[in-house]
Amino acid sequence: MSGPPRARQLGIVACHACGLACRTPPGETEPARCPRCSAALHRRRPDSLARAWAFLIAGMICYLPANVLPVMYTNLLGSGSDNTIMGGVVEFWKTGSFGIALVIFIASVVVPCTKFLALGLLLVSTQRRSRRGMRERARLYRLVEVVGYWSMLDVLVVAFVSALVKFQALSDIEPRIGILFFGMVVILTMLSAMNFDPRLIWDAEEP
Repeated sequence: MSGPPRARQLGIVACHACGLACRTPPGETEPARCPRCSAALHRRRPDSLARAWAFLIAGMICYLPANVLPVMYTNLLGSGSDNTIMGGVVEFWKTGSFGIALVIFIASVVVPCTKFLALGLLLVSTQRRSRRGMRERARLYRLVEVVGYWSMLDVLVVAFVSALVKFQALSDIEPRIGILFFGMVVILTMLSAMNFDPRLIWDAEEP
């Protein structure tokens, strides 16, 4: 196939730890250690797809209790109640805090579901060695990585709102167990993206 030469053809392996391009010694399939940081070298991350699938499935499982269990307890003027994610969105919306409600809805519902779909698409298409839209899928992976850095936003919003409300004498708000499961969802989806090796997308071009 025409195109630029591959690192494998040039006998080069990139270090996953420090990024150094290491040349493969003659007669060896790949060098054992990076000469700069001594990290183990691999042409592709070992068990990349299996690890990414495991973290993604675990994150989807944790997403169920994150939505069913209460994420915060609110006590306003002596009236207390536990709220789920959507219940909190509705509660903030009713009190006129439209910005906070929108941030929590986007960070708690839109972003996780989008990440599940995007990672699932990347894993399935890569596993099937699909050649369709490889460049677009590579861009999608970079987008998932960027979004992952902002996935803890609604957890921080709940913590910030809790701190603000505690300054008021007649109201109180406390986090509940649901926020822990949501934090696990964020971490697991980030680990799934980190363990996915995007270079596997381009391996479909090889015969």
